[in-house]
Amino acid sequence: MGVVENVVQNKEGCLPVEVKETLKSLASKWEDVLDVNMLQVIPLKGAMTNEVFQIKWPTKTENVSRKVLLRLYGEGVEVFFDRKDEIRTFEFMSKHGQGPRLLARFPYGRVEDFINARTLSAADLRDPKISGLAAAKLKEFNELDMPGPKNVRLWDRLRNWLKAAKGLASPEEAKAFHLYAIDEEISELEKALYQKQQRLGFCHNDLQYGNIMFDEETQSITLIDYEYASYNPVAYDIANHFCEMAADYHTEKPHLMDYSKYPGLEERQRFLHAYLSSTGNQPNKWEVEQLLQDVEKYTLASHLVWGLWGIISAHVNKIDFDYIGYARQRLDRYWLQKHALLGSSGASTST
Repeated sequence: MGVVENVVQNKEGCLPVEVKETLKSLASKWEDVLDVNMLQVIPLKGAMTNEVFQIKWPTKTENVSRKVLLRLYGEGVEVFFDRKDEIRTFEFMSKHGQGPRLLARFPYGRVEDFINARTLSAADLRDPKISGLAAAKLKEFNELDMPGPKNVRLWDRLRNWLKAAKGLASPEEAKAFHLYAIDEEISELEKALYQKQQRLGFCHNDLQYGNIMFDEETQSITLIDYEYASYNPVAYDIANHFCEMAADYHTEKPHLMDYSKYPGLEERQRFLHAYLSSTGNQPNKWEVEQLLQDVEKYTLASHLVWGLWGIISAHVNKIDFDYIGYARQRLDRYWLQKHALLGSSGASTST
């Protein structure tokens, strides 16, 4: 018990005074909390944009804790998204039962309900049952009627992030990552993927396993963390999820992607069938095949997005993660796959 108290004290000490006071004020409203000063601060691994902590207080019921989630925004990440938009999205999702409630807010972070569910692991994404539930939940998410403009944000985001990456990267990095060739790549990709009848929706845009919660008791899925959410082609959202199946952010080298784990054809078809049929309409083979082709092409956009994200993050984020190594893998994968998926050649890059 003494060791636990020492750990708690150390972790609590790393929080700013303003944050601790906000947490204590929140806990004072709950009659079952024994002592608002007895907060336990537990860092949660796997976050790469924000610092995330579980906060616990002992209650009057033995072995039962009152829990919340504390999110401290990463430094310099405003380049990636508008925090006001993200808060509006969070509040909308909460109001419509799609995620945790917002409990408190301060300039550089917020406190959320702690969801009584477990975060998925990388291995969970390969479970056909869980994957099917995730597919259905993603479809539900994509069909949310968010207030505001419903314009595709993908291409503007890529161009804005490219501009930011050029401004932050050293000349050596810019050359190694072919940053001055990517303007043309974005335009070429946008043209190649454009379809008048493409299915648009409100997309999560970061559906890695750590942003999916699973309630064992109710067998239900909750999607969390909406920083990057916006309207986009749904094929991009699915493509990004497939790419994330090659990642495991809870290893000794969390930046390393293992593309041998990219889902095989049967696994992708099963996910897409679950996605399309989740609202009760059974898709035909042509619908599944067409979406499959679109998704595969949009993996190229995913590689560009997260490659640029990695370059920018290396210069603005202090979280312990090899952002440059991650960026290199994503951009290398773009150049490697481009010819096969689009039938055109691009500049080569060294690995």
